[in-house]
Amino acid sequence: MHRIPILAAIAVLSGCAAGQYYDPQADEQLTVGTVQKEVRIGMSGAEVAQVLGSPNIVSTDEDRNEVWIYDKISTQYVRADASAGILAIGGGADVGAVAGASGSQSSGATSQRTLTVVIKFDADGSVRDFAYHTSRF
Repeated sequence: MHRIPILAAIAVLSGCAAGQYYDPQADEQLTVGTVQKEVRIGMSGAEVAQVLGSPNIVSTDEDRNEVWIYDKISTQYVRADASAGILAIGGGADVGAVAGASGSQSSGATSQRTLTVVIKFDADGSVRDFAYHTSRF
């Protein structure tokens, strides 16, 4: 009977703890310029994580050394709306007339950017090599 409140408290507390580790600014830090300026051969994994944030993928190479992959995709959609209206009022001495017309037009464009960063570590956990690729379409 007391299990439900205990389980609810654990769920709430674990949800709060998970939120402490997410850094929403980490996505903004991951740019080609940041990689070129900050990442160096010989850095530790902790130093790389401090500069670039957490990687999307962690795997190992053929020698069982860690490989970190950062993969970022952003989509931008731009929409332009245009509207026009014409209102004409006219008439004779006793007669009035009102005429109106309106219209609208919209268009949009989508562009995407990708950035992939691959960081390879040696057996001591230091950066031994890194590469990056960016595209825009």
